[in-house]
Amino acid sequence: MYFELKENKPHGTKDDPFSTYHIENAGQSFQIPVHWHDEFEIIYVKSGFLTVNISGENYIGKPGDAFVVSPGNLHFMGSKTDTVDYFTFLFPLKYISFYTDDILDDRLLEPLDSGRLMISPSVKDTIKELCEQLIEIYKTKKSERELNIATQIKTKIILLQFILEMWEKGFIVENNTSGRNIVEKEMVSYIQQNFTGKISLREFGEQFHLSEKYISRYFKEHFHITLSQYVAYLRLEYAKQLLQDTDISVTEAAMRSGYQNISYFIRSFKKTYGVSPLKYRKKQVDCMQ
Repeated sequence: MYFELKENKPHGTKDDPFSTYHIENAGQSFQIPVHWHDEFEIIYVKSGFLTVNISGENYIGKPGDAFVVSPGNLHFMGSKTDTVDYFTFLFPLKYISFYTDDILDDRLLEPLDSGRLMISPSVKDTIKELCEQLIEIYKTKKSERELNIATQIKTKIILLQFILEMWEKGFIVENNTSGRNIVEKEMVSYIQQNFTGKISLREFGEQFHLSEKYISRYFKEHFHITLSQYVAYLRLEYAKQLLQDTDISVTEAAMRSGYQNISYFIRSFKKTYGVSPLKYRKKQVDCMQ
């Protein structure tokens, strides 16, 4: 399961803006690269140990722990060797807003949405029961053939209970991270805008007025991934999206994604996703039939 930075793809739909992602690895190391989005995100560790980095702060999540990513905060997560099973829940704050100019919207929901307030990243096991309820709703929605109004009502009730828990336990605080990560955001945004072309350490360093040696170390220290690995991630994700959403050839998808060597692209794709580009496309077509 991979995400983009800034995530341009929508989470959920107009009729159901609440999204749930279930990520489970089989004892292999992985890292979901740094990204950010406009939705709130709750990360809930079901089993194993998950490394989570939010706005430059590292946390280790154990079973039952939860973390909150406020809108706009850079974050990434991963594990070096452990078998990890975790869920992420994403929703725009307007999903639970009452659209009334009352004290709740004026003093809490709107400041949270605009970034003046935030929820402390590490809430540990304080919302374990609520997360388990959201998992049950996720399972129910997977078995439903169409959207269920009752299910949405239950989801909103749980999320409002989540906000209440955060308020009563003092986890809602003034946002002191709004001015942080500016350089990091500029770096990853630059890469996202230029990843289909050639990005060298020299060019990257010149863009940010830093030496090649320093920029390489800076990127690795802050994002726990090398610049070349991050570029490769974006290229493969883009190629995967092209294979899924268009009928262009594998060669064309590779070239549009920044690959000049098609054989290397096919090997990289298979190593990352476990199947060749053609088999991946066939699998997506079969799923829609």
